[in-house]
Amino acid sequence: MNVLQWWENLHFTWRELLDIAIVTFIFYRGMLLVKGTRAVSIVHGFLLIIIIYYVSGEFGLNTLHWLLTNFLGSIFLVVIILFQADIRRALSTMGTGLFWKRTRRSEMAETLVREVVLAVFRMAKSRTGALIVIERDILLGDVVQRGVELSATVSKELLLSIFYVGTPLHDGAVVISRDRIAAAGCILPLAAVAGLDSDYGTRHRAALGITEESDALAVVVSEERGVVSLAENGEIVSCLDEAALKEKLWDVWGRRI
Repeated sequence: MNVLQWWENLHFTWRELLDIAIVTFIFYRGMLLVKGTRAVSIVHGFLLIIIIYYVSGEFGLNTLHWLLTNFLGSIFLVVIILFQADIRRALSTMGTGLFWKRTRRSEMAETLVREVVLAVFRMAKSRTGALIVIERDILLGDVVQRGVELSATVSKELLLSIFYVGTPLHDGAVVISRDRIAAAGCILPLAAVAGLDSDYGTRHRAALGITEESDALAVVVSEERGVVSLAENGEIVSCLDEAALKEKLWDVWGRRI
């Protein structure tokens, strides 16, 4: 049977086409959710295990094949354990409805980015410690409730005042939600990261902790080194310059429903 005959004998009902389209869409959106996260490297590891499983079966490596067969037999449980934070974040994103929607640029984005960047690098210059959490799709209402609620306009002057050494709120985190400073002095969960660089202190662990549990962005200013760091998806990057931070913040505030 040639390719043309095979194609002529291939028939799909509208239900099968709909089924394929829905599964394809779910996989596509899932790939977008894990893109740039630690989950990508785990997926690569799974693909490698599947390849080894196939090769072991073809070459008669019975013991290895038996071990991998038992491992892959409980693959769904393994996936839930390994990806529990990512699954929780994905379900929260779907719950907000933003899983399905497109975004557009916000008119206030330029002002918000400018105010935060100016404040952050002013504090870095004076070596004033700071932690700013920027809410994205997953709401941080529980975090806001643990702090002092403000609901104030984002401004360089207010951020500098909050983190000024000696003020009651300077040790906690500021949470920016819906283009406003929702709360200050917020207590965040600390990440239990083994082998974290000794240059990172409690603020950095808190930034990692909140970005592991949500899709929030966290900006940290180190009072010891005067260095600006950015945490996202449970990973942190140090020594950010103004251009890099502006680009990242614009990606957050320049996109709105």
